[in-house]
Amino acid sequence: MAWTQQEIRELREGRYMLIDEEPCRILSIQMSKPGKHGEAKARIDAVGIFDERKRSVVFPVTHKVQVPIIGKRNAQVLSMTDSEVQLMDLESYETFSLAVDPETKAAVTPGGEVQYLDAMGRRKITRT
Repeated sequence: MAWTQQEIRELREGRYMLIDEEPCRILSIQMSKPGKHGEAKARIDAVGIFDERKRSVVFPVTHKVQVPIIGKRNAQVLSMTDSEVQLMDLESYETFSLAVDPETKAAVTPGGEVQYLDAMGRRKITRT
């Protein structure tokens, strides 16, 4: 698995963490003050990168969580079918196919370049 560990207190909005084995982008973090017999807690709201589901978790600020290593890469569009796009990575020249939604498909043209995320062995087109 491609991830590292970090404490909750080191996380920031806009960064990433794993929730239920799903890489998620952090939307907001609210920290509470420590109580008389307890420690400070953090409530994190995040959205999944690949499934776009909203998730919320509460942890002590000293709790360690997994942070995925996310690669942002560029690729060239080789060909298109009804439901998927064949891409070639511009660094490694690796070819692969990705499923694409109708909105993204309208913006993608053969021969053009796209940016995609590579995280936890999964890929998604982010920018055309």
